[in-house]
Amino acid sequence: MTADAVGGVWRYALELAGALDAEVVLAVLGPAPDAGQRAEAEALPGLRLVETGLPLDWLSGGPAPVLAAGAAVARLAREVGADVVHLNSPALAVGDFGAPVIAVNHGCLGTWWDAAGKGAVDPGLAWLPDLVGQGLRSADRTVAPTRAYAEAVARCYALNVVPTAVHNGRGAMPLPDAAPFPGALTVGRLWDEVKGTDTLDAAAARLDAPFVAIGATRAPHGATVAPRHLQTTGPLPEAELAGWLSRRPVFASAARFEPFGLAVLEAAQAGCPLVLSDIPTFRELWEGAATFVAAGDADGFAAAIAALLADPVRHAANGAAAQARAARYTPAATAAGMSAIYRDALDPRQDAA
Repeated sequence: MTADAVGGVWRYALELAGALDAEVVLAVLGPAPDAGQRAEAEALPGLRLVETGLPLDWLSGGPAPVLAAGAAVARLAREVGADVVHLNSPALAVGDFGAPVIAVNHGCLGTWWDAAGKGAVDPGLAWLPDLVGQGLRSADRTVAPTRAYAEAVARCYALNVVPTAVHNGRGAMPLPDAAPFPGALTVGRLWDEVKGTDTLDAAAARLDAPFVAIGATRAPHGATVAPRHLQTTGPLPEAELAGWLSRRPVFASAARFEPFGLAVLEAAQAGCPLVLSDIPTFRELWEGAATFVAAGDADGFAAAIAALLADPVRHAANGAAAQARAARYTPAATAAGMSAIYRDALDPRQDAA
């Protein structure tokens, strides 16, 4: 299995590896894991961590380094005698792996660009979605974390078969005892223009309550955002994030594009009431357990948040509904879904059909 240590795929990979009834070799691309990440991985029984130093596709300047990384991962797969190769970066899937390849698309430039409404991909970047498309078509099986995103992937890359949807799972964080927070919270890549930070910043200006935003305001490639009304903290370690979630603020996401939304799941597990943009992914996961507002509607977000803050009974009920729904999205459920795909890919009768 491949992963990187700089995004949500790291958490996904560790949660899945820990829930699988199998030995897992986890090949890490990009920057090396920090000491805490390394210790967490090494504590998992049956997991072997391999720090490859290979480049990440989305931080590469062209296809050559990514193709070389894919070839190196393929060599590693053959060396360790992998039965199945699970790639969390589909662009790596072009190569001879010596085993069935499962490509999981957690998010990519092509679908992001579509969601951002930018038209044709910038010619200087078009090589990456081209390579992702090649990888998806080369893989033996393709997977996405929601049906909504799977359909977006199939449209973007003109796939003949829609990827199989396997919802992500997350073990609930330990939460400390804490006094309630009479305000709102958002968590994520604040710099990412499709995450709707501008909408939440405008909503914060309309609220008579604090609105805290946890996450990076500067992207690895240099993009920045400077909210005027949100109270930004920058990225926080998990223990501090758990401290915020334990106070059960109203959790808001105004994303226009979201393949899954791990931060929403973490907030729901903590019992935070959810106010979410009305996009297909969030409807699929949280219908009946969240308040939905049209993406980009700052007034709507402010009104929905204010209504929950003004009504403690409804605040508690909506938080309980979110928490109950979150119980569906566990590492065990993800492992069961992925194990079925692994078995299917290994079944020689499928190749003969």
